[in-house]
Amino acid sequence: MLKNIDPVLNADVLYALRSMGHGDTLVISDTNFPSTSIARQTSLGRPLSIDNVPAARAVRAILSVMPLDTPLQNSAGRMEVMGYPGEIPAVQTEVQAEIDAAEEKPSPMYGIERFAFYDLAKKAYCVITTGETRFYGCFLFTKGVVPPVSA
Repeated sequence: MLKNIDPVLNADVLYALRSMGHGDTLVISDTNFPSTSIARQTSLGRPLSIDNVPAARAVRAILSVMPLDTPLQNSAGRMEVMGYPGEIPAVQTEVQAEIDAAEEKPSPMYGIERFAFYDLAKKAYCVITTGETRFYGCFLFTKGVVPPVSA
């Protein structure tokens, strides 16, 4: 165990999050997402996992150490429900609450059509699969920066 590090974050995930740079993207996926085949095409080249927790819990842990990019560009996306792009399933509402809490303000996610999401996922730094079993528990985050500490 480490102090002040969420225990949900395993060594592989921490390594990936630390290795990502400003503007790199990260996929958080549900259990139905084709993680292995998509992850082979990412920068990391293999899938990672945060097992046995729902998407919102994994997002809370990740956003405890990873800054999202500035509001000047989209930094948090969600896979749209096929045929109903404006529908927001419960899993996405829960993740939105975690994003807003981490950002300390409303920071709405943008929608990404399912097949466009797959294409963007292939260009991501990595894919992290959660234990989320509900449909449309797939998200894309863009890493921001940590500002310097003033002396």
